[in-house]
Amino acid sequence: MEKLRAHLDDLLDQLEQADEVRSRLDELISVYPFNEFEYIISHLLVADILTLDGYHQMRDEYIERNLYLYLFEISAPRGFGERWAQGHLKELVQDLQRPNKTLDPEYSGQYDFFLPPQVRIEVKASRAVDFDSAEPLYIKALSSDSVKRFDMNFQQIKPRFCDVFVWVAAWRDVIMYWVLSSSEVESNAHYSRGQHRGNVGEGQLHIKHDNIQDFEPYLFKPNELEAAIRSAYERQQQQQI
Repeated sequence: MEKLRAHLDDLLDQLEQADEVRSRLDELISVYPFNEFEYIISHLLVADILTLDGYHQMRDEYIERNLYLYLFEISAPRGFGERWAQGHLKELVQDLQRPNKTLDPEYSGQYDFFLPPQVRIEVKASRAVDFDSAEPLYIKALSSDSVKRFDMNFQQIKPRFCDVFVWVAAWRDVIMYWVLSSSEVESNAHYSRGQHRGNVGEGQLHIKHDNIQDFEPYLFKPNELEAAIRSAYERQQQQQI
């Protein structure tokens, strides 16, 4: 959004009546689908400062920068984390199965997916937003090249109940995936035990603007996820020997 505003502001400077348009913007009442952007763009088109081809290019570039902005409009955390993130991961790794007592006789809701023959997977999801903003999620959503502070808190982590963690994180323009074994999570310097008083074996982990680089060894592309999950499982098994 910042880049679009800056680009339109530069174009507005070329209008003879730029001050008048800006003055009208201060008093503008927006009612969907008529808003400040529609108002500015219409003036720029009429004045031939913005061509139709230029508009199409600007529109395409904006969409490219905001492919996943719709994810920040999902207000309920469970709607984002459980419904979208888990469904999204299932699309990427089609061999994932919903666990049940047939696959795992000891299963009672402790983890999210089962990857045959025996990998237990817990999925956590979060969204990158401006830590210092009180605006709604879709306004403070960050792009992956932003220098603003963010804090993605992966909560209710229970390493003893799964073999592998998959963390899914959304920015405006990209989705990132980290895959770690349970032991790698539990021994991680950023993992905090005792998220809730009395909950033994439960903790949380913050991925932030100042520590995200520490997780690069666990970062994978969508087409690498199944192999990464199986590799993390092998590392987990080796830790238990």
